[in-house]
Amino acid sequence: MNQSRRMNRRDFLDQSAASAAGVAVPLALARGVLGENGSGGANEKLRVALIGCGGMGQANLANTAQHPDVAVVAACDVWEDRAAAVVKQYPGSRPYKDYREALDQKDIDAVIVATPPHWHALIAIAACEAGKDLYLQKPMTLHLGESLAVRNAVRRHQRIVQIGTQIHASENYRRVVEKIRAGYIGPVGCVRTFNVMNQGPEGVGHDPNTPPPPGLDWDMWLGPASQRPFNAILAANSYNHGSWMDISGGWTPGMAPHIIDLPVWALDLGLPTRVHCSGGRYVIHDDGDAPDVQEMLFQYPHFTMTWMSSLINSYGFDLHGEPVPKRRLGIYFHGLDGTMYCNYSMHEIVPEGDRMKDRTPPEPSIPPSPGHEIEWVNCVKSRQQPSCNVEYHVKIDIPIVLGNLSYRLGRSVQFDPQAEWIVGDEEASRLAVPEYRKPWKFPSEYLKA
Repeated sequence: MNQSRRMNRRDFLDQSAASAAGVAVPLALARGVLGENGSGGANEKLRVALIGCGGMGQANLANTAQHPDVAVVAACDVWEDRAAAVVKQYPGSRPYKDYREALDQKDIDAVIVATPPHWHALIAIAACEAGKDLYLQKPMTLHLGESLAVRNAVRRHQRIVQIGTQIHASENYRRVVEKIRAGYIGPVGCVRTFNVMNQGPEGVGHDPNTPPPPGLDWDMWLGPASQRPFNAILAANSYNHGSWMDISGGWTPGMAPHIIDLPVWALDLGLPTRVHCSGGRYVIHDDGDAPDVQEMLFQYPHFTMTWMSSLINSYGFDLHGEPVPKRRLGIYFHGLDGTMYCNYSMHEIVPEGDRMKDRTPPEPSIPPSPGHEIEWVNCVKSRQQPSCNVEYHVKIDIPIVLGNLSYRLGRSVQFDPQAEWIVGDEEASRLAVPEYRKPWKFPSEYLKA
């Protein structure tokens, strides 16, 4: 990416204070800020298409469409009924079944990519090549090679990209970041993170060999993933995707991007030097193959972070609440002077004796978000990267994909943050670049920065 278009996180926060007040980014699109197919002009709208018309994609599109300078012009899904349902909501838009046809359209400036995760890398890179800015749902990718390829494609084609970790826009996360960065609980040497639920031994269940419904191109739905018979449970929704490793990477890539985002942000973490994962399918017997227990350890210089995922027990520690099975998540910052535990909406501090006596919390300093999708639209107009751009998000994505690689290998993975590659393990290096089902090919030309 051209250096003039690069933006680090502190630069963004400084500039977004004025933006939040409504003065830095005008509502009318400035000339020349659209994709290569846009004509610009004061009265031009950003023409947006949705690729992947499930529930999350529709929610992202609805939030984006609230911006006065956005026009929804297309919806694309291999399931005709899903694309048709979106087109019905946005008069004047049109349906597509193949993302490549949608990306070829000159009157589409930007796309929201909310397909199943195994498609994210290929479609994101194709969108960059087509000159489209994009909002890319998490997980950004499922493999280290994909992480680097997406990041490098965004750099090469100078696209504006927001990764869909919308919890990043919350006020609670901002207050936590301010306190951690101000040293409110002292130096932090360890962070523990978790996401737990209890699906029972039946998991997501079993499909009794139902045929694909009319209007669904199942071969295209699978795309680069391994060939398998149609499974109605797998195809139903993103919740169910989390039970299949080659489609979603399991529940860790689905939830950890939201949760480890907070320590990565607050502690300004780089990339880990070693990642280890243990776990397995111990209790659940359903059609999927994802682990029902996963424990990951991310080693950084002078810092350790852990991740816990469970599908068979939903105990939530201090964040447990009502003693019934439900999904729970949390983050623990263990500092010299106290421990802060938090989730999406709250944070509490447990002091270490009197070490925090008379300590005053910092004043709020990080400006409020206009909304994760609205921020993206504003950044498409200003040509400044949003807060969850790919340069930032690889620091979240890479630990997760390395953790799943460690799970697959059954051993730790050593990583060189400077070289951005695996150290001393030929098998791990080979498996870090996925082999796609023919005729799909991994875009290896984007592996190098």
